[in-house]
Amino acid sequence: MTLNFNFDSIKSIEFGVGHEVEDEELFSLVSVDKNVKTALREMAENTWDVMQSGDDPEEYQPSEKHTSQEYVFVAIDSELALRIKSLHQATNLSLNAIAMENPETLLCYFSRMVDSKGKRLTAIKRASQFKGIVRKRLVQFVTDTLKLVEDRTFKLDNDFDMLVDSEHIHILRPSGFEFIGELQEVIRKAVPSNVEAIQKEMPFVDFSNIESYAGNHTRAARHLASIRSQRETQNISQSLLKKACKTHGIDLHVKDGKIMIAAGHEMDFLDVLDRRRYELELVEGSPERYRAGSRRKVQD
Repeated sequence: MTLNFNFDSIKSIEFGVGHEVEDEELFSLVSVDKNVKTALREMAENTWDVMQSGDDPEEYQPSEKHTSQEYVFVAIDSELALRIKSLHQATNLSLNAIAMENPETLLCYFSRMVDSKGKRLTAIKRASQFKGIVRKRLVQFVTDTLKLVEDRTFKLDNDFDMLVDSEHIHILRPSGFEFIGELQEVIRKAVPSNVEAIQKEMPFVDFSNIESYAGNHTRAARHLASIRSQRETQNISQSLLKKACKTHGIDLHVKDGKIMIAAGHEMDFLDVLDRRRYELELVEGSPERYRAGSRRKVQD
C-alpha cells in the first residue's frame, strides 16, 4: 500500500492537540518552532518506515483481536473513520496558546502536513503516550511558542499511532485508533444501520433480537460492524446457514418464513456470520468445535 503524500516536498507543518470538554472532542493548533516541526516530520517518516517494514496491511476489522502494534487500514470514507476524517479535513482550527497548560487532560496530539502538490497528511498520537517523560524530543512553551528543550517537560514520541491521507487511515496501533476515533460509541450507534444493511442481503433471517442484543453488548456490535464491512453476506445460502447453526448447536426456529435466533445464542450466530466457527474431526466419530480468535483467510 502506498501513502498519498510526499515527505520530500513538505511545504507546511502544523502541531495541535485534542481534548475533551463536556463530552465533546475539541481540537486546536499550537504554535511551534522549526525544530519541533523537524521532529514531527521525523516521527511521521519513522511511522511510515515501520509500516513498510512488514507484510501488506489488512483492513481493520472491529471484531478482530489486533495486536498492540499492527499495520492495518481503514478507508477514509468508512463509517468507522468519521471522527478522524473530520480532524483531517478541518479547515477552521484555531491557535490556542494555553492548550497545553494541563497535558493530563489531553486526548491526543497531532501534526498536519501539506506537500508541494497540496496533498495533506495528518499524523495522530494518543495522549497517554506523552504523559510520561523521556530523554529526548522534549518541548515546552517559551513566549507562547512550543520549543525543543533539554528539560523534563512534555515529550514527543518516536512515531505516531496513525497516518491519514486522502484515501486511508494507516493504523500502526489499533488501540490508539479505537480510542481517538471513539470506536466503541461509533459502533454502538451504528448497530441499526448495520443490521439494516445485513438484513437486505439476508431477508430470510429476522434480525430484530440480534439488533436488541447488540445495542447492549459491545462485542456483538463489533461483530455486526465487521460482518457488514466484509460484504460477504449477500450470497449466503439459507440451507447452509441452517446447517452451520445446527453443527454449532445454535438454537433457531422458523417463523413466518424467517429464521429466528433463540435468546442466548445471539453471539454464537454472529460468530458464524463472522466466519469464526469451525469444526474438525481428527478422531473418527469425535467432531470438535472451535471458535477462531482471528478470521484471516489462509493463503493458497
